[in-house]
Amino acid sequence: MSVSEQHLPAFLEEVVGDRFGRYSKYIIQDRAIPDVRDGLKPVQRRILYAMYESGNTPDKPYRKSAKTVGDVMGNYHPHGDASIYDGMVRMAQPWKMAHVLVDGHGNWGSMDDDPPAAMRYTEARLSNIAMELLRDIDKRTVLFKDNFDNTAKEPVVLPSRYPNLLVNGVSGISAGFATEIPPHNLREVIDACIALIDNSDITVEQLMKVVKGPDFPTGGIIMGEEGIREAYETGKGRIYLRAKTAIEDMKGGRQQIVVTEIPYQVVKSKLVTAIEMIRIEKKVEGIAEVRDESGRNGLRIVIELKKEADAQGILTYLLKKTDLQVAYSFNMVAIVNKTPKQFGIKGLLEAYVEHQKDVVTRRSQYELEKAEDRAHILEGLAKALNILDEVIATIKASKNRQDAQKNLVDQFGFTERQADAILTLQLYRLTNLEITSIEKELKDIQKTIAYLRGILSSHTKLMGVIKQEMGDIRQRYGIDRRSAIQEEVEELKVNLEVMVTPEDVLVTLSSDGYLKRTSMLSFTRSGGEIESSGVKENDYIRHLLEVNTIDNLLLFTQKGLFYLLPVHQIPEYKWKENGTPIVNVIPIAKEDRIVSVIPVKSFEEPGKTLVFVTKRGQVKRTELKEYQTNRSSGLVAVKVADSDEVITVRLSDNAKEILLVTRLGMSIRFKEMEVNAMGRAAAGVKGIQLRDEDEVVAAEWVEGEEGEIWVVSDHGYAKSSLLLDYPIQGRGGKGIITFEFKEGKRVKPNGTTLQEAFFVKHALRLTAIMKSGAQHTFTTEEAPIEDRKSHGKSVVPVVKGDIVVSVIKRPAPV
Repeated sequence: MSVSEQHLPAFLEEVVGDRFGRYSKYIIQDRAIPDVRDGLKPVQRRILYAMYESGNTPDKPYRKSAKTVGDVMGNYHPHGDASIYDGMVRMAQPWKMAHVLVDGHGNWGSMDDDPPAAMRYTEARLSNIAMELLRDIDKRTVLFKDNFDNTAKEPVVLPSRYPNLLVNGVSGISAGFATEIPPHNLREVIDACIALIDNSDITVEQLMKVVKGPDFPTGGIIMGEEGIREAYETGKGRIYLRAKTAIEDMKGGRQQIVVTEIPYQVVKSKLVTAIEMIRIEKKVEGIAEVRDESGRNGLRIVIELKKEADAQGILTYLLKKTDLQVAYSFNMVAIVNKTPKQFGIKGLLEAYVEHQKDVVTRRSQYELEKAEDRAHILEGLAKALNILDEVIATIKASKNRQDAQKNLVDQFGFTERQADAILTLQLYRLTNLEITSIEKELKDIQKTIAYLRGILSSHTKLMGVIKQEMGDIRQRYGIDRRSAIQEEVEELKVNLEVMVTPEDVLVTLSSDGYLKRTSMLSFTRSGGEIESSGVKENDYIRHLLEVNTIDNLLLFTQKGLFYLLPVHQIPEYKWKENGTPIVNVIPIAKEDRIVSVIPVKSFEEPGKTLVFVTKRGQVKRTELKEYQTNRSSGLVAVKVADSDEVITVRLSDNAKEILLVTRLGMSIRFKEMEVNAMGRAAAGVKGIQLRDEDEVVAAEWVEGEEGEIWVVSDHGYAKSSLLLDYPIQGRGGKGIITFEFKEGKRVKPNGTTLQEAFFVKHALRLTAIMKSGAQHTFTTEEAPIEDRKSHGKSVVPVVKGDIVVSVIKRPAPV
């Protein structure tokens, strides 16, 4: 053989693809996905059959689990003993199986996820209902195949005399496929099978009147009839499982929440720990103690509450934040004809009924063969007894047994089987009583043959037998439904007061972006002065809000994003402390900054809108409720052009006028309702027509005829003009002059740009911030009331080379 014949080239992807394809086929068919007929994975089927074969049945004593595992591994399942024992353990745990298939004795684990004792310590035997899975297996009802080393035979599938796949459910993950079929009530599933047999055109809607939904061994409340219907129609659907809870009154006016059933597959100890952590971390106010009082009388978790705690609110929070309520997703996949397939409930029941037709037909054929064989022998015996003397004479005259058999066949027309039976007949059978019993047995067996032939020749009789036998199992093993079903999924709305103690606080945000929340007690103890708030050198408080811990803040950035920040999530500091950089609280970009902070108590407040004004004169109005969100990341609040930025955002009742003031001294006043309400991500409309080098520096909301418009320039010159001097115009015009800049070589300039504008009804305290970092506090009364086109008066001392960069309102004393 040449080298080229010994080593053929191969592509790695082809080799890997081929090997993985084989591996996938194996784990889908022979490991993780159950057979649609008996609802068992191969390891479970092998465990049950090995226990049956070795006589480990309910009528015998318990046997060590290690022996069963050894039998399974040695004869049928050549894999690790751990995987076999794990499969055995699951079939013995009543909180996982609707009806346990293994009757375990010893420590088989617990709902707290405690591991079972090692297999050398535990004992087991088949449960009574497991015998119904194996019943008639010795009557050629199912096909057998060679085991892994061809030394024994194992069943391809079990007869499964009840619909185990739906009754006990299954969970498994393989390559490219997963399955999740919940347990159901035995009575309901058998009733559904009988209903399907009676009416093959039955609809899912009609089946759902029989099978209400899953029935979990741990009980609980199932919510979402629509999810059940979808799953029963398509094989996929989602429901919610909720613990069974009750609020009980205690002495001293206190209450406690008692949990008596938890959702399926939830680990009790982890659930109790999660509730205890909520108490320790004080995520909810009002939990005094958490106890697990489970014992022989069943599951019981007690959550003791403090006096005057909101029991219903705390329960709602726990349902939302812990596994007291979980989602369960159906994915009803099973193996049919060696192929995984997704089934609705009707498809699963049809596949099971077909299996039962096959099982009962095969059993009837087997029993018919046995009965016919016995009848044949009895007919020979009956015939022989009628001519007994001749038969005896023939036997006596024969040389030996073989000759006697031949003579009986030749002389009387017996078959070889009959002749052999006559020769082995014991003498006591020749009594009158025995002759009568043989004749009676022959009559009985002829009736049995007629009955079995009737089953095999009539589909109706066959289905009648299946119905009757399933009905017997329903009668013997049926139990009441354990899980209650609720049609609608109840929405869990957690009241914020449950998690947070309502308290009035001060929130400040400095120009450099330092944020803090301060209690009123700390503010009072620090002297109760707004100006005494702690800030870094050359920093100052830009936003100060008196809010409650159960309020929310909307923070808007110059790039048009917004963040929703609950007040209680803002870190708490003393009044004299600087606070924390805002980037530690919300994920704001380094190059972006906050321009407006708006407190919100309710987003459903009718008639409230947010109004945005940008540097390029765009104005947008959007309903407040559009900004309700659960996300902590930044969302688009307004669409902003690359060369533009937001300068202010206001919460408005839509009844006023907007006055825009520009850097080069122009202004425009128009009705707010001229800006139509738009979507959250809209860009808005033009508020004022600007020259190329101009931009909006201030937006004020005004109404009526009272009040003044106060403006200040970069050189510290300020003036007031009566609001009457600003007529209402149409939106989008060039506007009118509000400040005149002095020009000329011999004239002392009053500034080159306006920096800020305010609508003044009462004297305001303002602080001017210089480019150098210096600050100067003054009042609006220091500037005279003049014409719109006047030059103003110097109110801020500005040294040469310095300018005013910002002017902020000093908040009124708290």
